Formats: sequence, structure tokens, C-alpha cells
Amino acid sequence: MKEIATQNFQRICEAYEILSDENKRQIYDIYGMEGLTSGLELGPKLNKPEELKEELERLRRKKEQEKMEAHFQPSGTILANLSLPQFLDGDGIMRGMAMSSEIHSQISKQNTIAIGGNLEVQENSGGSAASAVLRHQLSSVSSVEFMASAGLRALIGVQTTRHLSLHSTATIAIAKSLGDGSINLSNTWTRQLSETANGNIQLLLGPESSITVGWQKKDEKMSAAGELKIGTSSFGASAHYTHRFSSVSHGRIAGRFGSTALEIEVGGGRKISNFGTVRTLYTIGIQGIFWKFEFHRGRQKFIIPILLSTHLNLSFATGAFLIPTSLYFLLKKFVVKPYYLQREKKAALENKEKTSAQVREARAAAEKAQQLLQNVASRKRTRQVERNGLVITKAVYGSGKALKKGEGLREVNDESASEVIDVTVPLNFLVNDVGQLKLHEGVKKSGIMGFCDPCPGEPKQLYVEYTCDGQTFEVVVDDYAELLIPQGSHRV
Repeated sequence: MKEIATQNFQRICEAYEILSDENKRQIYDIYGMEGLTSGLELGPKLNKPEELKEELERLRRKKEQEKMEAHFQPSGTILANLSLPQFLDGDGIMRGMAMSSEIHSQISKQNTIAIGGNLEVQENSGGSAASAVLRHQLSSVSSVEFMASAGLRALIGVQTTRHLSLHSTATIAIAKSLGDGSINLSNTWTRQLSETANGNIQLLLGPESSITVGWQKKDEKMSAAGELKIGTSSFGASAHYTHRFSSVSHGRIAGRFGSTALEIEVGGGRKISNFGTVRTLYTIGIQGIFWKFEFHRGRQKFIIPILLSTHLNLSFATGAFLIPTSLYFLLKKFVVKPYYLQREKKAALENKEKTSAQVREARAAAEKAQQLLQNVASRKRTRQVERNGLVITKAVYGSGKALKKGEGLREVNDESASEVIDVTVPLNFLVNDVGQLKLHEGVKKSGIMGFCDPCPGEPKQLYVEYTCDGQTFEVVVDDYAELLIPQGSHRV
């Protein structure tokens, strides 16, 4: 027991050093252990030297990548217009194509430059343009931008933005067209209406003067926006609503109405990886019936709008909606989803084999730590039983998928036993004299004495079943989430 006792004594000394230093404690309260170790969570300091070296190297690469991304951010879109009626007439399926690309670069602390260009080809005509924008931060509340473009819409302009208050922003811009010499002046006011909503008003003076009123709202489950524009020669209104069914899927409905547009759009999308999203949209309007496929990866977009028909026939519109939608769901269910599940399973098995030795050593250390805690934990548990206070009856930490396989999270099958660890003893040890238990937010739970990481690289959760005042409670929290018990909301 000497080795494990020495390790945990070092951990206690480290905790005392942080809590007794006012500055370190303030950093820890806000950012957790990660703030004190510049990226290392609670626990890695006790790992082997080679593991620590590997972690430091990973953090170094991550910081270099983040630094590069902050100073160099490319984005682009490729759009291919297809036409089914044109193809059936023997004229080829391609209607046109457009490409755009832009690069943002932070050239200094106050200066940012953006350079972009686009190219569009539509049947027998086409055009291109190149643009550059230089943004200078004048102060913490104001900035100025200089812009210029050449090609299809050649112009020069300047724009300044200022935060009028904590919730209000104003922007004024002036641009001169190098083609016809016209001048456009615009003023925009933005106001935060609530924590999740804001509104804006824009006044544009020029050859096509207009006034625009807009509203946007966004929270965890939905995002919505609406806009009304009234001009000297045109008017229009648009709105869209997106609902997030889960962290990986969403549905969308949008509509546009005005002197130049009349259409409604329905569709949805799904996140297929950490960086990739697939979306399908179905549009009916005065231009015809369209089915659009979009693939987003990072800041890059690939969009294929397909014109299905130029006639607004109700039967055809219904079939055109149902057939592609059915094909999409069949493809997702029988091809895309099985492929990604198989790939995730293979990666998990490879990671499990790679980290098996590390996990065995971590489990052994955790079991020895629990032996050290056993006597005190038993005394605390007995005292709480006598008081009818807080008693941890079952606590399991590990893979979230493995925990969900059990009946009510109370039992874990043999297949998943290697992906979790029983931590009932450590949690009973952490119950204080007044019958409460608190685990702070932002601290990885595998660093707690008596815990270990049974499945490195996988999302983890902590399941706790406890009794208090003769009632039964249970709760599940994520790895870095705060845990405070007892709470009435945990009652079974």
C-alpha cells in the first residue's frame, strides 16, 4: 500500500497548495485544474513520464493548430445547378455552376484581412469577381472596414461599427460603384432584445433605396429569423425556422414572398461526423420545384440544387417530395448509418486494445486507493444510516453507452463491465458531516481518489443511486459536470 499511499499524499499536498493560495484558488474556481496546468486535467500529473510527455506533445500540437486556424481561416462554396427537364429534352443535365472562396487572416492584433473571389457560369453567360476587406479595430467598442471589389460588381467602400451600449450596435457604410458611379449609403442598428433574441433595422439610400426590419432568435433547441424589406421598386418578406431534434439532427422550414419571389422550403439535416453535415431541402416556388442536396464540412460547402419541374403540379410535387425523402432515409438507415457505426466500433476496439495495459494499471491503482478509503467510508456510511441521511447505495463511472445498456442504469452486463468502474466507496468517503456531496464543475472525475479512466478517449458519465430520509434517488452527470446531492429533482 506504500506506493498508492505516497501518490495520494502527493495529491493531497497539491490540493492544499492550491486551496491555500488565494490567486490559484480563484483560477481553479473559474477554470478548474485545466486553468492551472494550461490544458492538463486533474490526474495526468500522476501518470508515467512517457504518458505525460505524450499528453504535453498533444497539447502543443493542438495549440499550434488553434493558433494557425485563428490566423488563417479559409472558407468556400461549390454550387452545381442541375435540371431534370433539360436532361429529358436531351440538352444535358448541367444548368450552371458557381464557386466562391474566401480567406480570413489575422495579420496583427488590431487588423484582419479577408480576400475572396467567385466565378459563376449559367448556360451561355458567366461572370466573376474578386474582393478584399481590411478590418481595423479602433478600440474595444469600435472598428472600421475598408472594402474593394473588381469584376462583375466593382466598387470601393468604407464601413464603421460601434457598440453604443452593452446591448446596442450601430453600423454606417458608404460604397461607390465603379461601373455606373452610383453611391449607396446604409445605416444599420442592432439591438439585443433578450438573452436569445435580437432585432435590427437597416436603411439603405441609393439607386435602390429600401428599409429592412429583421429579427433573430436562437437557443439550444431552435433558431428562427424573419425579415421584411420595402424598397422603392420592390418589396419582400422572408422567414425560417430550424428545430433541433437532437445533437445530430434538425428540421427546417423557410418561406419567401415578394415582388420577385414566392416559394416555400422544407427539409432537414444530420451531422454525420465531428466536421460534416448533410442536409436535404425541398423547394416549391414560381421558378419550379427543386430538390437541394448540401454537404457541409468545416467552412466548406458543396451544394447541388436539382430542378425537377418548371410546372407547379400538385401530384408531381407530392411525389417529387416523397420519393427523394424516402430514398434519403433509406440511404441513411441502410448505408450511411451502418457504415459510421461500423467505423466507430472498429475505432473503439483499436483504442481499447491500445490502452488495455494503461487501463489495467489504472484500475489496480484505483482499487488500492479504495482500500485506503474503505474504513473511513464505512464509518461515514454507518453514521449517515443512523441519521437517516445521505447514503450512496450504488455509483458507477465509465462509458455512457455501457451505462445506458443496463436496466435503469442499475446493472451493467458482462460485455460492458470492462468499460466502467464501481466508485461507491469513494463517493461515500466524500460525503460531508452534514450529509451532502459535491463534485465541482470542470474537473475530470477520473482524477478523484479511488476513480480511474476505464475507457480512454470515450465520453464518460457518472451514475449515482442514493437514499436520503427514507427515499430513493438517482442521477446521471457528464464527466465534467457538477454534482450536488441530495436534490429533490433526483427522486425516483
